[in-house]
Formats: sequence, structure tokens, C-alpha cells
Amino acid sequence: MKNIINTAKIQLKCFLLLFVIGLFLQSCEKDDLEIQQNYPFKVSVMPVPKDIAKDEYVEIRIKIIPEGNFADTKYYLRYFQFEGAGKLQYYNTQPYFPNDIYPLYEKEFRLYYTSTSEVSQSFTVWFSDSFGNEEKIEFQFNNKKLNG
Repeated sequence: MKNIINTAKIQLKCFLLLFVIGLFLQSCEKDDLEIQQNYPFKVSVMPVPKDIAKDEYVEIRIKIIPEGNFADTKYYLRYFQFEGAGKLQYYNTQPYFPNDIYPLYEKEFRLYYTSTSEVSQSFTVWFSDSFGNEEKIEFQFNNKKLNG
């Protein structure tokens, strides 16, 4: 009788072990794996001056901070100037055209805005990623001549 009980216990343990292994293997199937690729992000901008004179430039230090990391995520920039006139550019490249989309190759970089007018200036920069997430930053500069 003792042998029958011991055999039953061993069989039950083997059954439970096979059941657990089956669950583990099933959870590891390729179709069931979900790899997250889409991570929202925030944009950090260092403070910039409030006033700018014609032909003067302002350095804008920017950092894109994603909530997670997926190596193939691409980031883009576009801007639109809705008041005044000026040029926005990445380091010393050609100035950006309003509403065109430009790829960003780094998550931490500097833009340079150069005033070309003697009035207040305002523009918006949109940052987006390859998954459709988007952040908007607005910049406003007063003209130095207007403020004394």
C-alpha cells in the first residue's frame, strides 16, 4: 500500500512539473512575445533669452527624453514661424524651411535661431518620432529695441 501511495505522489509531482514546463514553454513562443517599440517622449529645453535684436542669434539647447529605449526609433523636427522673421538651423547647416520635416540624428543637440526682423518673433517647433508621438515647444522673443 505504501508503494502505491509513493508511486502516486511521484506521478503527481511529475504531472505538475510537466504542466509548469508546458506553461513556461507556451509563454516563450515567438508569436506571444511582445516587444515594446513605441515609447512616448518629452522634450527638455534649457532657458533662452527673452529679447533678441536683428541679426543676433540665440542658442537653443534641446534634449529628447524617451520613456523607454527602442534603438530603431527615429526623431524628426519641423517648425513654423507665425510672428516676425528669422532663421532656425541645426548647428551650422542650412536654415530650415518652415513646415518641412527634418530628421534628427541625436537626442541631445543645439538649434540656433537668428533674428532677421526688428519686431517681436514667435515660432513653434514640433518634435515627432517614427511612431507618431509628438511634442510641441513654442518660442517667443521680444525685440531689444522695443524694450529699451
